[in-house]
Amino acid sequence: MKVLGLVVEYNPFHNGHLYHIKEAKKITGAEYVVCVMSGNFIQRGEPAIVNKWARTKMALLGGADLVIELPVPYALASAEYFAYGAVKILNDIGITDYLCFGSETGKIKPLDDIAGILCDEPLLYKSLLKNELKKGLSYPAAKNFALLKYFHTEKELYKNIDKFYKGIDNLLDKSNNILGIEYLKALKRLNSKIVPFTIKRINNDYNTEKITGSISSATAIRKHLLNTQDFSLQNISETLPKSSFKILDEEFSNGRGPVFASCFYPVISALIRKMPANYIKETAYVQEGLENRIKRAADNTGTYNELVGKICTKRYTITRVQRILMSIMIGITSNDIKNFIQFGPQYARILGFNESGKYLMSLIKKKSSIPLIQKTANFKNYCNPLLKRMLELESISTDLYVLGYKNPEYKKAGQEFTQKIIKIE
Repeated sequence: MKVLGLVVEYNPFHNGHLYHIKEAKKITGAEYVVCVMSGNFIQRGEPAIVNKWARTKMALLGGADLVIELPVPYALASAEYFAYGAVKILNDIGITDYLCFGSETGKIKPLDDIAGILCDEPLLYKSLLKNELKKGLSYPAAKNFALLKYFHTEKELYKNIDKFYKGIDNLLDKSNNILGIEYLKALKRLNSKIVPFTIKRINNDYNTEKITGSISSATAIRKHLLNTQDFSLQNISETLPKSSFKILDEEFSNGRGPVFASCFYPVISALIRKMPANYIKETAYVQEGLENRIKRAADNTGTYNELVGKICTKRYTITRVQRILMSIMIGITSNDIKNFIQFGPQYARILGFNESGKYLMSLIKKKSSIPLIQKTANFKNYCNPLLKRMLELESISTDLYVLGYKNPEYKKAGQEFTQKIIKIE
């Protein structure tokens, strides 16, 4: 029995995701698929277009057997911490044999070599990174420049794989390659026995914003919906499996989506205007006096995009600013992140399963080093304070997420405790 692990957002689940599941099972020979999926907020610092239970159903109908939630502090984190949180869950549940991710290169060797450098941090690389950060670059940009200079300096060490590194600058410029490197780095940090594979992305880049036929990126699909006044699904129907299309149509018809970051501007701006700057300073990822810039921006803007634009700097990218704003809204602090990075996810929370997934859950209960959670209603009774805090933040994030719905009937708080696990018979 072989189990394949996938780290996903499925925002929404489209034909490219369907291809990935089928191809990943084919190349690994795995019989079962476990997905660790972001909940109601995603890694770009945005709300998911529809809620996590709708996306769980898409995943199960698209080939997943078991869907486990990635806690919101990791789901809203940088690529490094996002990857670490997800991979640690897959490792700690004790049943995962393989991890397969999409990448622009489609080759595991160059990504694994880079992951090795980042994991070991040779003195030369650390010195180069420090110099790049002094220039005021964002950490991801500084890291890439440091890696380029490192490989140029130490090219003799890598002469047998020159064919991979002739285009290293392009390799490091692609979103899925970068995330793949972080998955591999996490596996190394954890000394995990999970075997990694990668599949080359087909047809469409992750960040492409145009619909390009049956295989289109989730970014393009969301962009289309954002620019369509009536949120019509007709023009994107060919990009989605029928089951995903049906679920999206149902969610939109019931006023439970699409949910966009702009929906939360009144909440976020009100909080920032009310909060003293020293409170904002305690928010996750706020550094170097950025709290004052955030405060001024909230006082002098009237839309979400304006707010983000006035906060961004050379070092603070749009994505990082969006993560900060969502962290302010939810209440994720720097101290939270410090603890969560140090100790990792404290549980595996089940969002949904099918019959095969039910069998996998029985194995996890025997082999997992972290608790398997099916009901969150009693989280206040847990003795572990870190576990309680993670679940508390999850509950808060859901209470706030539903404020983005169009239909007032579904905006009530407490849905984290009342929503049932998705079961596919």
